[in-house]
Amino acid sequence: MAVFLADEQTHAVDLERLRRLAEHVLATERVPDAMELNVLCVERAAIAELNERHMGARGATDVLAFPLDLPGETQPGEPAIIGDVVLCPAVARRQAPEHGKSPEEELELLLVHGILHLLGHDHAEPEERAAMFALTDRLLASFAEAER
Repeated sequence: MAVFLADEQTHAVDLERLRRLAEHVLATERVPDAMELNVLCVERAAIAELNERHMGARGATDVLAFPLDLPGETQPGEPAIIGDVVLCPAVARRQAPEHGKSPEEELELLLVHGILHLLGHDHAEPEERAAMFALTDRLLASFAEAER
């Protein structure tokens, strides 16, 4: 699977670690190798504009996910892009202390959260929320173990 990252903001971000985490999540969730994922790190103004245009919400947010193809939707040989995850490291840095995390840990959690949305997970209902957040925790823990 291919993970493409772009950094269009000013905060220091370990793009290679984010790439490894994204690849780990996709592999663990058995996303076909032919699928591609785009991850974009942007400034507060850029994510605020996307948030308003696509979600109807005002202000900067931490992560947005834009799904394209679900695994199995495309025919072999056709381009298959799971979607785009847009992260805002500035928002992650600001909210990390509220969640008891470092800015890097918060950004990693947000990346996993965004990828899971692309895979069809949601947290609108309490049961969905519990399942999605438990899966996020398991994926982060297994990544940390794999990185040792």
